[in-house]
Amino acid sequence: MSEALHTLEGWYSLHDFRAIDWNAWKALTDKERARAEDELFSLLKKYQATEDQKLGSTAFYSIVGQKADFVFMHLRESLEELNELETEFNKSMFAQVTIPTYSYVSIVELGGYMAKPGTDPMQDPDILARLKPILPKSKHLCFYPMNKKREGNDNWYMLSTDERRTFMRGHGMIGRNYAGKIKQIISGSIGLDDWEWGVTLFADDALQFKKIVHEMRFDETSARFGEFGDFYVGNLLDQEKMAAMIKL
Repeated sequence: MSEALHTLEGWYSLHDFRAIDWNAWKALTDKERARAEDELFSLLKKYQATEDQKLGSTAFYSIVGQKADFVFMHLRESLEELNELETEFNKSMFAQVTIPTYSYVSIVELGGYMAKPGTDPMQDPDILARLKPILPKSKHLCFYPMNKKREGNDNWYMLSTDERRTFMRGHGMIGRNYAGKIKQIISGSIGLDDWEWGVTLFADDALQFKKIVHEMRFDETSARFGEFGDFYVGNLLDQEKMAAMIKL
C-alpha cells in the first residue's frame, strides 16, 4: 500500500452555478423585479461585509456559454455556513427566476509538504493566507474539476511518495511561470463531491487560461494521470454589471 499524502485544509468552498430563466424574469412586474434586485444586491453587500471581516470570501462572475449565466464561489469556515448561504439565496425573489445548473463542494487544500519541519502549519501566516484566501477580483475566472487516474500502470495512488513528489515538482514549475498572470485556488473534494479536486483560476487576461492548461497537457503528470471535467469560464460581476445584465 502506498503512503497517503498528508494534506492541509482551510476554508470550505461552494461553487454555485445558476442560469437565469429569462421568461420568468420578464414575467415579473416592475415592482417584483425591483424587489428581486434589491434582495440580490443586499446579499452581495452581506458577502462583502463577511470578506471585510476576513471570515470568508466570495467571488461573483458571469459565465460565458450555455452552461450557466453566473456563479457564486463562496469560501467559509464550515459546511454549515455554506448551507446557510445557499438556503438564504434560494429564499430570495431573484433565486425564483434562476435554475441551478451545477454545484461543486470542496475545501481549500495544500500539500502537507508545505509545512515547515517542527512547526504548526496553522500558525504560519503564509500558509494560513493560502488556506483561507481572499478571492481575487480579477477580470476573469476559469473553473474545472479533475481526478488522478487509477488505471493499470497509470495509477497515481500506487506510486510511491517520492514518485508523486517528483511528478508534482515538475508540474509546479510550469505553474510558477505564470506567477503574476494567474492566481490559482486548489480545493480538495475527495469524499465531498464527484471529482477529487476543483481548480479555480483567476486572471486579468483570459488567454492565460488557455496557455497554462495547454502547457500542462504536455507535462507527464497531466498526460499520464490527469482526468478533467467541464470547464467554466467567465467575467467579473459587481452590482453595476449585474444590473446592466438583467436590465430589460
